[in-house]
Amino acid sequence: MSRTRTAVFAALALVAGVSGPAVAVTPAAEAAISAIPCTVDYKIQNDWGSGFTAAVTVTNNSAAKSSWSVKWSYAGNQQVSSYWNTKITQSGSAVTAGNESYNGTLATGGSVSFGFNGTYSGTNAIPTSFTLDGVTCNVDDGTGSGGGGGGNGGGSGTRVDNPYSGAKVYVNPEWSAKAAAEPGGTRVSNQPTGVWLDRIAAINGTGTSMGLRAHLDAALAQKGSGEEVVQLVIYDLPGRDCAALASNGELGPTEIDKYKTQFIDPIAAILSDSKYASLRIVTTIEIDSLPNLVTNTGSRATATANCNTMLANGNYVKGVGYALAKLGAIPNVYNYLDAGHHGWLGWDDNFAPAAQLFYQAANAEGATVDDVQGFITNTANYSALKENNFTVDDTVNGTSVRQSKWVDWNRYVDELSFAQAFRTELVSVGFNSGIGMLIDTSRNGWGGSARPTGPGAKTSVDTYVDGGRYDRRIHVGNWCNQAGAGLGERPQAGPAAGIDAYVWMKPPGESDGSSSAIPNDEGKGFDQMCDPTYTGNARNGNNMSGALPNAPLSGHWFSAQFQQLMANAYPPLS
Repeated sequence: MSRTRTAVFAALALVAGVSGPAVAVTPAAEAAISAIPCTVDYKIQNDWGSGFTAAVTVTNNSAAKSSWSVKWSYAGNQQVSSYWNTKITQSGSAVTAGNESYNGTLATGGSVSFGFNGTYSGTNAIPTSFTLDGVTCNVDDGTGSGGGGGGNGGGSGTRVDNPYSGAKVYVNPEWSAKAAAEPGGTRVSNQPTGVWLDRIAAINGTGTSMGLRAHLDAALAQKGSGEEVVQLVIYDLPGRDCAALASNGELGPTEIDKYKTQFIDPIAAILSDSKYASLRIVTTIEIDSLPNLVTNTGSRATATANCNTMLANGNYVKGVGYALAKLGAIPNVYNYLDAGHHGWLGWDDNFAPAAQLFYQAANAEGATVDDVQGFITNTANYSALKENNFTVDDTVNGTSVRQSKWVDWNRYVDELSFAQAFRTELVSVGFNSGIGMLIDTSRNGWGGSARPTGPGAKTSVDTYVDGGRYDRRIHVGNWCNQAGAGLGERPQAGPAAGIDAYVWMKPPGESDGSSSAIPNDEGKGFDQMCDPTYTGNARNGNNMSGALPNAPLSGHWFSAQFQQLMANAYPPLS
């Protein structure tokens, strides 16, 4: 339960005629409240005994501002540790919160919200006095202006079956600006993409980038009177991505408590703000984590020591379960678990065990299957949506397509057939029958001049498959900045049976990893699969990586890739 500053007081010449200690506002003085130049609503949304999350909303009733600064002092030893939608400095007990570059404008009658995490020992008393640009503010008692809310949000508390149905989807203004700045980029810059929360600092915003609250505020502005979906990627597990160095994270294999209290808890606190209860918030939970435990552990040739460590300590399962439980408790949040892709989990040895592992995680750390609204496949990957020129049941001269080098005994040859079949398998192990699937189509179009127009020659099963397949990768295990890839189907709701939406969860133009080692403070290592000269490993059949050259760090803008994606888009761009 949230706590809020409930005493209303005035220390203003306009109301009391004096400055100094605050005095309670009497009924006779309530009519003068509107003359108060500012109001502050300070709520503690979560308190775990040694730390807390607070939300602050400031309403400006004086002249419009192009920048702002809010100050207060603590009576105890509270220390701000991280923040979002603001820039905070602290000296002793005195705290100053200033605007970010994107939220400095504060109109007359307008409000701005920000939040932060803090630590303390002893008591966590709420401040009794605030100023806005040096002028003392009224403290809201919950009945006046300044809202910010603290409950669990969610409006009626009833989720719809498919959050994408009848809704717009949030267009990230930061990605949109980068896309629009590219030659020809305005053709796609209005498409919705996922917002990646891939480290603790991303919650607050890093440098000039927007934090979570800023994105949610922007989504409210885009929403208008209709429904709006916001897509978030929740991605910072301890020991993250144990089989791919390019996307390693900031948390070590044992830092599960830090993941819970410094990553998931602050995200949940923000999403539960009643201010955002009208948004449909779709979360993609921890891409590549659980699938790694299925395919890259034990005595398999593809196993890694890091993945075996994460299997043994259970922190992937614990972390995913905790995220599902915390976020699933918020009525307007829709959790979609990452389910790899057909070229990862489509084999008989992986298909059913993956579904069982997902069920285990969905019942860990207080979560239940009711906290899972669906699954997403092909996140940030390149697997073709639908291969039309061959099926897994075809034979060539008596040899099954499954025996081709490309298919290699997989049961599935594309994402749509895999996602629909995997949904059935998930329901069979205990997930709710109403779950839906998402497919990331941001980079799986495979158009352009290399796109086959029909089946390959039937001289052998390999010429038949290779001559007809849309997916032009060297090997289905190749995943980093793939040469020849194109934009896929545009985001759309309910495109096929069991599919809630095609989405662009990976923003096109953002790199998968650097082509060579680049020092950084983002926890991102160098993975040879991003090096175009790398000759491969067991996970890609010891083939060339197929990666583009001169790529930046994962998540950084890669202009050459974006241009390629537009050139090879399928359906083509007009």
